[in-house]
Amino acid sequence: MNTKITALLCWLLTAALFTCAQEKKAKPKDFKYGKISPEEFEIRASGADSAASAVVLFDVGRGRFELNPKTGDFMYVMERHVRYKIFNKNGYDYANLELELYKKNSFETALDQMDGATYSMENGKMTVDKINKESKFTEKQDKNYTIKKFALPNVKEGSIIEYKYRLKSDFIFTLRSWNFQREIPTLHSEYEITIPEWYKYRVTGGGYVFLNPKQELVNQNFMTSGGSVSLTCLKMNYHADSVPALKTESFVTTMRDHISRVGFELTSVTVPGQVYREFTNTWPQLIKGLKSDENFGGFINRKSYIKTLVKSIVKENANPDTTLKLIFNYVKNNIKWNDDHHFYSSDVNPKTIFEKKTGNSADINLSLYMLLTEAGITASPVLLSTRDNGIHPGLPMLSVFNNVIVLASVGDKQILLDATDKNHFPGLISYDDLNHEGFQIDLAQENGKWISLDDNSLSRKVITYALSMTDENKMTGKLYMSSTSYEGLNRRNKYLSATDQEDFLKTYKTGKTGLAIKNYQIGNLDNLTEPLTETMDVIIEDNVEEAGNLAYFTPLLFERTKENPFKLEDRKFPVDFGYATEEIYRLTIDLPKNYQLDKAPKNEKVILPDESASFSFIFASEGNKMMITSKITVKKPVYTNEEYIYLRELFKNIVRKQSEQIVLKKI
Repeated sequence: MNTKITALLCWLLTAALFTCAQEKKAKPKDFKYGKISPEEFEIRASGADSAASAVVLFDVGRGRFELNPKTGDFMYVMERHVRYKIFNKNGYDYANLELELYKKNSFETALDQMDGATYSMENGKMTVDKINKESKFTEKQDKNYTIKKFALPNVKEGSIIEYKYRLKSDFIFTLRSWNFQREIPTLHSEYEITIPEWYKYRVTGGGYVFLNPKQELVNQNFMTSGGSVSLTCLKMNYHADSVPALKTESFVTTMRDHISRVGFELTSVTVPGQVYREFTNTWPQLIKGLKSDENFGGFINRKSYIKTLVKSIVKENANPDTTLKLIFNYVKNNIKWNDDHHFYSSDVNPKTIFEKKTGNSADINLSLYMLLTEAGITASPVLLSTRDNGIHPGLPMLSVFNNVIVLASVGDKQILLDATDKNHFPGLISYDDLNHEGFQIDLAQENGKWISLDDNSLSRKVITYALSMTDENKMTGKLYMSSTSYEGLNRRNKYLSATDQEDFLKTYKTGKTGLAIKNYQIGNLDNLTEPLTETMDVIIEDNVEEAGNLAYFTPLLFERTKENPFKLEDRKFPVDFGYATEEIYRLTIDLPKNYQLDKAPKNEKVILPDESASFSFIFASEGNKMMITSKITVKKPVYTNEEYIYLRELFKNIVRKQSEQIVLKKI
């Protein structure tokens, strides 16, 4: 795996679960339902979390296993008790609880018990409003998923609310993870789980809060149809006190990557009298399981339709580069993505997918893989976790993946392919795929390896104004834009998703006061590997202020960075742009003869210590012509939290410099 990402993941797991830091002894706490102390009403937000809308007084979970009398198998039981103090109206949403329940065939996750109440102080006395039937709702999502919704009554500023519920689940492969941190501060969070010796789970974690892990062996009796069975169980306890709010920042994959948490995935089952079962304990085992699955290996091996189809696409062509493009273009133009990420196909037959002309990402990219290999091009499926799904921990865990793309080899070139978007081309995968690493599968050898998904080539946006200013401070002229790679992809998708060109330009002008556009032209819309070009005549009004014989305007007009995206003084997680970028802004403006330059910005350049990012601002004038160039270059997709301070300072300077005005004097 990428060294930096690997180091980060190891640090996250170590810090959250196994650090050798001094363990703080927690004071005994009373978590009795309905027992509210007067002191809890006096709690106020303070310090860095003084603006919090609410605080978690405690959040306590207990997980254990019981024998299901219906099935005779073990089921997982999870009890949770959570209490909040509400500070203001923005915290009212914590009075609403949603629980997703899943059912498949005779197996289900069921809500076994629920209580909830609101506590408020009125005239020195505590009032209690318990949850009622009118506050409980059930919403059927589909044949498998049901949402249970609960809304506590009479919530006010200063109220205390609590929920207590119990879930029982027949699905014990992946147990519900426990989060110790959220967007509001938490005074105490604790999770304890007891697992029978027959079941072995891999524990995963993340975040930056020390969880004080403890474990011990205990004996527990289980009642079966044949009597009582005593088993040794592993009891694990995690807790954290005074956990600060996890504040959302710009440029992250998903904040879930940075929440302090623990999760559990089954690795093996050893039940006396039954065959020992192992679950994806190694990468070869995981890949072997994929090969035997009808929606992965079974789908790939149904080649009769593919053999016929590839001949009609490739025909007599023998050039590998051309063959790859022909197949890639055929797939992306003949199967529409249904916006569902998956690494399992939705059908077992590729022919059905092509006939429906729609499918999930696996339907599309596994079909692409099959056509390429049938045409003699070396290719491999690549499993990945999308950006909003979070970083994969790097362990042999199939459940954390949620997408598949293709890696093709042509000569000495390695080309990533994702045919879910008509505006993709070989080498340009979806922005959602840019989660740094994917797992390349070698189906023949039943093994694989981590590969980089990063695109380090600069996605460039160039904006050029060539303007003349009239005596009435109106600017007229030309606007040219050029966008490459991901910047080009974004502009193409915006243009093609608009109702028409007028609608596209209306959206573009939003927030750009005084801008009028005529004679708009777009170039290379279908020539995806070339820069997308946009040309238009513009009239710009209301962007120059007058004071006596002076005129002021901000030369970057609509393109300046108005605020620093990095607000935290200290950031514990990386800055993740997704891809490297360069933004170039050029302005030339001819001034009226009755104006002369009175004050202009000075030239300036700011560079990060490793030269991986920079900002330059250059001003020049000659006669009544002014020329400005502003350039922001970010050469890396990811910057570590140690580099954050430099990046924050860079953008602070960008905001300051780009806001400087030019002052003109009438003569």
